[in-house]
Amino acid sequence: MMMMRKPKLFVGVVALLGVVGACITPACCAKDEHTFDKGDKVPMYVNKVGPYFNTHETYHYYSLPVCRPDKVVSRSLTLGEVLDGDRMAEALHDIRFRENLPRTDLCTVRLTPSDIHTLRDAIDDLYYFEFIIDDMPVRGFLGQLEEHVIDFPNTYKTYLWTHMHFHLQYNDDRIVAVNVSEKSVEVELPPPSFLAEAEEDTFDVTYTYSVEWSENKQISFKNRGHHGKPFFPHTLEIHWLSIINAAVLVVLLVGFVSVIMTKALNRDFARYSRDDDELDQGADEDQGWKIIHSDVFRFPSHKSILCAVVGNGIQFITIIGLLLLFAVLGAFNVRRHHAMSTAGVLLYVATGFVAGFFSTRLFVQLDGQGWAWNIVLTSCLFTLPFFISWSFINSVAWAIGSTQALPATTIILLMLIWVLIGFPLTVIGGIVGKNSAGSFNAPCRTKNIARDIPLQPWYRAASTQLVVGGFLPFSAISVELYYIFATVWGRELYTLYGVLLLVFTILLSVAAFFSIALTYFQLSGEDYRWWWRSIFASGFTGVFVFLYGIFYFVERSNMSGMLQTVQYFGYLFIACYALFLMLGSVGFLSSLSFVRYIYKNVKLD
Repeated sequence: MMMMRKPKLFVGVVALLGVVGACITPACCAKDEHTFDKGDKVPMYVNKVGPYFNTHETYHYYSLPVCRPDKVVSRSLTLGEVLDGDRMAEALHDIRFRENLPRTDLCTVRLTPSDIHTLRDAIDDLYYFEFIIDDMPVRGFLGQLEEHVIDFPNTYKTYLWTHMHFHLQYNDDRIVAVNVSEKSVEVELPPPSFLAEAEEDTFDVTYTYSVEWSENKQISFKNRGHHGKPFFPHTLEIHWLSIINAAVLVVLLVGFVSVIMTKALNRDFARYSRDDDELDQGADEDQGWKIIHSDVFRFPSHKSILCAVVGNGIQFITIIGLLLLFAVLGAFNVRRHHAMSTAGVLLYVATGFVAGFFSTRLFVQLDGQGWAWNIVLTSCLFTLPFFISWSFINSVAWAIGSTQALPATTIILLMLIWVLIGFPLTVIGGIVGKNSAGSFNAPCRTKNIARDIPLQPWYRAASTQLVVGGFLPFSAISVELYYIFATVWGRELYTLYGVLLLVFTILLSVAAFFSIALTYFQLSGEDYRWWWRSIFASGFTGVFVFLYGIFYFVERSNMSGMLQTVQYFGYLFIACYALFLMLGSVGFLSSLSFVRYIYKNVKLD
């Protein structure tokens, strides 16, 4: 009977995960296969507006004083679209398939001084709008700000674009390209002096639109939306030379240090493996890492936290590796951000098994007591700080009225996904890890009384190792960091996922190698407290990335405003914390393997 419960439970969890995946992803891609007959109405939705340079500050289009229906009808969204701040609602525009439309009035809006002030601020902040036509985004600016330098002091005029010309291209019975031009008709908004003097006056603005159709046999439906001049920069410049230069420097550095390490280890093995009758009386053979063999495998304090760090770190390695592999293989459309968001949610939930397995397995091997609480700690080590940070960010977005604030239903859905799937998978992984864990099998015995650690010079101090261990992996990815930040917090689109996978591999390799080198350096000074040191030394890379993030925000970006600042530094902290867990686990596991190797291959008393 006990043998039947586990398969049933596993099948049930997998089935539930499949149901959730079907619910939060686009339904059978039916949205992307619209076919039309001539005269059919083309589905069009208004979506969001926001400052051009603040990528994560968006508001609903109807929050502005523009044409809007009496009753706003919203469209159902996938989880990825909601996470990306999409809030689509039906538009007033009436676009018919393959039917041109001359300039037509959409509506007349009577603007109050408060409305004019809102539009002026939006145009001054370079607000753009986003519409969705047959699941293809079209974007444009609300207006423009002109500076006149004829008079002194300089004067500014704000123009609102009130006409939109939609150009749609079709191939047979499908739409393959959409574009909008909004610069043909402009209206000058009253100056601030008018707003101050005419509190009760109003200003009427008539919005118009026109539609033009053309046939394009060169674009297939599969490749639609990838042609023409993009509103945002389409791709980053290819930076092969920088990547090759960084890779060569890393290889040379690793090779140089590895040669030194190999010679030092061979010399130590030769020195420690000599028989007693071959030792000189005056030789100082009882120094170095061999003398602490009875303490080097003394289990560390706070072993439950250490194991949780390792489990979460391996989970993030799995998530990032799979995301990059899927992107390289084209498993999902990387041009649509909500595809990455949905994949990230699913992978984090599914890989809870990995975190529970490796954390509990190591915890049991270290003779830890209370493995059930270790599973709970593993589940909360990342999710709890993330939830606290996200709650603050979401509260600020909600107070400002941004679409980045998640609805209550989405929050409940995400919590249910974690409670019903993510946490149970972590528990199942922990149970499997506990049952499969053997003994630690240290190569040498540990004495009951700990050996005194000699006073260490400054270059062997923990602070020095943190700086060196964190800076070297950071230097391996510093070239690529700009492109990653420009993609996440800018308007560029990253498509060189093969390069990114290579850089990710280099990062893990450098972190592992220099963690081994620093551990050897530490043990040679007869300091056996390498367990936590290996985690913090490699994980300190996250601190350097956070410092780079501050530099990027101040010197390389045009982001501003409270919401964007809170989002930037809040999510930057979460990303750097995840990087700390990931590289910390790499440093620990590589150091553990190295310490096992050297003490297994040396002659001990």
